[in-house]
Amino acid sequence: MQGPSFGHTGRVAADDVRTERGLVIPGDAITWEFARSSGAGGQHVNTSSTKATVVVDLAQVRGTAAATRRVLDALGAELRVSSQTHRSQHRNREAALARAIERIDEAARPPAPARRPSRPTRGSVERRLDAKRRASEVKRGRRGDW
Repeated sequence: MQGPSFGHTGRVAADDVRTERGLVIPGDAITWEFARSSGAGGQHVNTSSTKATVVVDLAQVRGTAAATRRVLDALGAELRVSSQTHRSQHRNREAALARAIERIDEAARPPAPARRPSRPTRGSVERRLDAKRRASEVKRGRRGDW
């Protein structure tokens, strides 16, 4: 099966899949399993194996060293994604492969930069101190001479 190929640049075989982040999943790293779907569908669901499961060997994914390391750390050595939402095996294959690519791209995303703490604004500091002063005056007013 020829999977979706986004941003087709560089040498990629016909059955290889390129993700949006530039990772390449070789065609021999992808295996398929099929089974009968569950749920509604009448006679059709009883006679055809439309549930599709894609198994991706993540050790074979090619890309930058950092991205492949992030994928392996996040997802492990193997990724299994199933789809049985559609009535046809072809559409379930497309849906499962698209979800697998999405999960691999999400795992390859670099971590967000660390937050740089900011100082409170002058106005917020003044409001906080005014509120403390008012609360103090209210409490001082409660201390009447008994």
